[in-house]
Amino acid sequence: MTLTLLFAAGPGTAETYHAPLTEALHAEGLDARIVTEAVPEAVDYILYAPASPLQDFTPYTRTKAVLSLWAGVERIVANPTLTQPLARMVDPSLTRGMVEYVCGHGLRYHLGMDAHIHARPGAWEPVEPPLAPERRVGVMGLGALGRACAEALRDLGFAVSGWSARAKAIEGVTCHHGPDGLKTLLQGSEILVTLLPHTPETETIVNAGTLALLPQGACLINPGRGALIDDDALLAALDNGQIGHATLDVFRTEPLPEAHRYWHHPRVTITPHIAATTRAASAARVLAQNIARVETGQPLLHEVARARGY
Repeated sequence: MTLTLLFAAGPGTAETYHAPLTEALHAEGLDARIVTEAVPEAVDYILYAPASPLQDFTPYTRTKAVLSLWAGVERIVANPTLTQPLARMVDPSLTRGMVEYVCGHGLRYHLGMDAHIHARPGAWEPVEPPLAPERRVGVMGLGALGRACAEALRDLGFAVSGWSARAKAIEGVTCHHGPDGLKTLLQGSEILVTLLPHTPETETIVNAGTLALLPQGACLINPGRGALIDDDALLAALDNGQIGHATLDVFRTEPLPEAHRYWHHPRVTITPHIAATTRAASAARVLAQNIARVETGQPLLHEVARARGY
């Protein structure tokens, strides 16, 4: 039987995916047609991004799963019409991009590179940076992306701690959980990386109270979700020196409005949501593998737990 895959995403996305997805489906031995329009009752799988106009999943009574093209699912998981199983995107290339982004900016802060990049001519002030084992790095969120970043930072030699809502164990990483664990993590993080999902529990988790727990002059890297941060609280902490610098890749409104204070703050680095992008070639293999699993009676990989929101 030929499967019908409805590609529901933003303009041009289906074209980008068509060739690698066709190849990946063939490699999995799947007979499927990829369409951008279809009678809802004929659709077996929906490949989805929130930019799609598809918002009502009720008519898709035959659909076995909705496969997100994004790692984040907060813009779909609460949709009351979505009763089909939902899988988030866990793409090896996406993970690699996030690891490189976090390690790059982490090393930038650790080595104090900005002082040399922006030094005045003749400013010869040799300051010996500490070695990685002497630098304490905290990672908030130990899901697939957070774990990969924590392990990479550990392998670079940093003293890495991590925090998650529930207890986790990662070799070579000091893991904390729960409210008390969060306080401990923050107090020991000279560089803080935020990679939590956006849920009601994590909304503005980086606020005046949590920022005050960080060591004076700590640096923040947020490639996770814009809503994790109380923007006014972060700007105040940057102004008074509690936070030495912040690298921000995600925001509540994107693109970030030109008038936003972040653009003009000397202690803020803006990147345009590029820390971890889904790459069609590798993501297509993930999609095809998941479809093949469902078709052979195996559990869906990376299925979202609706109650948790991720």
